Amino acid sequence: MTTPPAPTTVAPRVRAVRLGPRSVAALVLATAVGVIAFGWPFLAPPASQLSAHAQDAPWLFAGLLILLVAVVAATISESDLGPKAVAMLGVLAATGAALRPIGAGTAGIEPMFFLLVLSGRVLGPGFGFALGSVTMFASALLTGGVGPWLPFQMLSMGWFAMGAGLLPGPVRLRGRAELLLLAGYGFLASLAYGTVMNLAGWPFMGAGASGIAFHPGASVAANLARFVAYCLATSLGWDLGRALCTVVLTCALGPAVLRALRRATRRAAFETPVTFDGPGA
Repeated sequence: MTTPPAPTTVAPRVRAVRLGPRSVAALVLATAVGVIAFGWPFLAPPASQLSAHAQDAPWLFAGLLILLVAVVAATISESDLGPKAVAMLGVLAATGAALRPIGAGTAGIEPMFFLLVLSGRVLGPGFGFALGSVTMFASALLTGGVGPWLPFQMLSMGWFAMGAGLLPGPVRLRGRAELLLLAGYGFLASLAYGTVMNLAGWPFMGAGASGIAFHPGASVAANLARFVAYCLATSLGWDLGRALCTVVLTCALGPAVLRALRRATRRAAFETPVTFDGPGA
């Protein structure tokens, strides 16, 4: 009799940051506030006081930064983030912040995005959200880009990296299929990031660009048409450049970076507590 081959086992996915009840609740609250902060031009009635005080909105929504800090703090505290995960978060955030200025001002070439996609894929959605937010905050300090737009960038980048961690097949999908999945997600998410970030500034354009500016008294359909025209006229070329750059870097460097991240994750053994031997042990 021939002995049947032993079933192959697949190592379970390691999550450097686990989302517990408190962090999930904080993340849902931040997401809800973020949706309102981004989408208020379409959610508010034309005659509402919010539309009447549109120029005050960037400063009012800057309070979202406090909520984002609370989300990251709740995620870190609830997941009992160890020194190894903190070190991984710091290294990747610093690397992403350093990559952001490369190609700045040149057709949307932003290599930071592909690193966040791959990191979220390997380390999970909780780590991805924390990494996206922290990376954007660190890069803003590095480049002097601190302003009312920063909370919107942090939230959008957190969503961007978290989405990569929620993609299907995190354990069994490997090789070319996984690379194509990540490249496709990076392309669409890069375009979505640019579109969402347009909402942070579009309502506050001057009245000079009347054909594409937000009009408080217009209907939702009319403002939506103006917003699409605004995206096509101002940012589509930049967003396409970012999306294509993400796809190219994912396909070219993805296999090596994924192997390095997975090797580092296995060696770090995030779920194993750190112990210190006493003297003479």
